[in-house]
Amino acid sequence: MGEFSVKKVGMLGVGSMGSMMTLLMAEHGYEVYFFDPNEKNMDKLEKMCRDIHAEDKVHRTASYDEVCDQLGETKVFVFSTPHGGPADKCVEALKPHLTAGDVIIDCGNEHWENTERRQRDLDPMGVHYVGCGVSGGYQSARSGPSMSPGGSPEALDKIMSFLRTIAVRDEDGRPCTNPVGPGGSGHYVKMVHNGIEQGMMAVLAEVWLLLTQGLGLSDDEVGKILSSWNEKGPLRNCFLVSIGSEIERAKDENGERVVSRIRDKVVQDADEEEGTGIWTCEEAAARHVPAASILSAHLFRCASSDLGRRMKNRKEGGGQQVKPHKLSVDESSREAFVEALHKATYFCFLACFAQGLDLIRRKDRDSDWKLDYHKILQLWRGGCIITAEYITDLLDSVYARQDHDPDSVLSNKEVEQELSDNFQATKQVVLKAIEADLFVPSISQTLEYYKYENSSHLPTQFMEAQLDYFGEHMFETKDDPMRGVEKGEHHFEWKPAKGSSDK
Repeated sequence: MGEFSVKKVGMLGVGSMGSMMTLLMAEHGYEVYFFDPNEKNMDKLEKMCRDIHAEDKVHRTASYDEVCDQLGETKVFVFSTPHGGPADKCVEALKPHLTAGDVIIDCGNEHWENTERRQRDLDPMGVHYVGCGVSGGYQSARSGPSMSPGGSPEALDKIMSFLRTIAVRDEDGRPCTNPVGPGGSGHYVKMVHNGIEQGMMAVLAEVWLLLTQGLGLSDDEVGKILSSWNEKGPLRNCFLVSIGSEIERAKDENGERVVSRIRDKVVQDADEEEGTGIWTCEEAAARHVPAASILSAHLFRCASSDLGRRMKNRKEGGGQQVKPHKLSVDESSREAFVEALHKATYFCFLACFAQGLDLIRRKDRDSDWKLDYHKILQLWRGGCIITAEYITDLLDSVYARQDHDPDSVLSNKEVEQELSDNFQATKQVVLKAIEADLFVPSISQTLEYYKYENSSHLPTQFMEAQLDYFGEHMFETKDDPMRGVEKGEHHFEWKPAKGSSDK
């Protein structure tokens, strides 16, 4: 079936993201009927509509029923609701009004398995359910986000014209949205995007610490450094670096640096407001993908969330031995060390992308989604948190090569060369940071990830011996043919098992 013309949209959930998307759709000429169980959210949106004179395009309703009544024959809904139960309640409330051909576009950060469960539930009714990741935060939701829709080919055909209209466009004018694939693939790709994002954010936070506390640079000096990184080089046009510069320069109404007043705790994962980072880590472990940078970043956030526990640990335990101090970098070497930090940041960012893409690929193979990685990279060229022009160009060149390795990003010469060129700088950063007791869990784990992913001889042979000793788990010998993930055929009777009856 070809695309059809969307004219009216039912917007369900108008919190920070949903309200911004409502205004965006109205500016593109769509008539939007919205509902949210939270009256305050609807009051705020009504005021915003008045402020931009959009009352003729945006209409408040009193219930799910009223939204459905206003949409006409083929209804299109956009969800911006919390994951899990709230989205289920929306679906159940709509069900009595749904007919064959209707489309629900779930733009929340939903778990891909919930997406596929709802697709199976609604498919017998002929109702299309599209799991569509939306990236870029509420600012991009207002001006145009990156959008990653997944669902049946018929569903995607019906809505792509609509999504291309409201999605952000890259510098070449191309919309940062593409049909990702079947089932929950759209939400899965967005989930991994958020995992990559967490890795990159942790790395940049650690770099910020090394620049400020480690080198003693002022906020203005750090802001200028980040701005220069964003202008040229391997971190050019990188969203997180760009906003890092703005964060360093921001002052409140009293002239104080805003960032200096913020407590060092991230609770977004620990309070279960956001699940994508957790799910990415779970998927990496379940699918045996060594996404070390992403997992380390997530655990760092979790540790930060409970300041009370950290203070108790410090008081009661051995935390008094940890005394962060300035780096042993003299004035004449400072500029060179800042450049080493530049290289280390790029090294870690590229590794985060490699880990995320390897995870998507593993799931793609397991589910036979047949994803197009050029199209996935296009999603990330604008309007999203992990936008990084140089890295995306590099990875695009990898996927353009017919003989590239699709299963391991690090196995491709372009990526390996970039990581190899920046390895020594990253090692220098880690060694200096450890010497000063400064916190670099994500940078150091990325360094270790690169080392063991490129090694032909790991100490895990000793671990394998231990497993065989107590569990008879079997092992390969170095004389055996080279194989993949297959169990060895050898066992050594390290110590015979004996009971009371044995002599």
